[in-house]
Amino acid sequence: MIKVVVADDQTTIREALALMLDLFDDFEVVGTAADGAEAVRLVAEYGADVVLMDLRMPGTDGVTATARLRQEHPATRVVVLTTYSDDADVLAGLRAGATGYLTKDATRNQIAQAIRAAAEGTSVLDSEVSRKLLAAAGDGPAAYAGELPDGLSAREAEVLTLIAAGLANREIAARLFVTEATVKSHINRLFAKIGVTDRAQAVRYAYRHGLAAPDD
Repeated sequence: MIKVVVADDQTTIREALALMLDLFDDFEVVGTAADGAEAVRLVAEYGADVVLMDLRMPGTDGVTATARLRQEHPATRVVVLTTYSDDADVLAGLRAGATGYLTKDATRNQIAQAIRAAAEGTSVLDSEVSRKLLAAAGDGPAAYAGELPDGLSAREAEVLTLIAAGLANREIAARLFVTEATVKSHINRLFAKIGVTDRAQAVRYAYRHGLAAPDD
């Protein structure tokens, strides 16, 4: 069972998310929080695996709470679920340590997928969020010429570019006509080569090295 805390200042949304997650056999909602401070307290009390976190809450907001969880409870993952997806929110949430980032128009299956991925230590970024992250990372892609950086193979660089475009493993596999297992192998190797641990970090790396651009 994946223990989940739901944090949102709107009671209706908070309760609806908790009820929705209770419908899945592998989730246990151990608490709901109206602000970030309460979310941190519930994690300390129940040892939650994942916090489904709104960003804009009164008192302790989601960014501050995410940073606290990163420091005080590093084993707990945060998936941001918010109405807002502007550049500042995206970067603030990810820099604070969020593992996944979805907007509130995500389907229940997308939310469940993001929670499961977070519990396993991987990340899920909404495709629109991924594009905004690229656009906010700087004024433009770094100039690049010559050999691929950090010993990346051509296929690994291709997979990295597709990750930066917001594609899930299944979609990458379909695009490249390979199995998901093969995609996972490519991702494991390229993550090791470039020294990152999740997709958000990989997106930033791809942008810095000119392997993706905001319009990709």
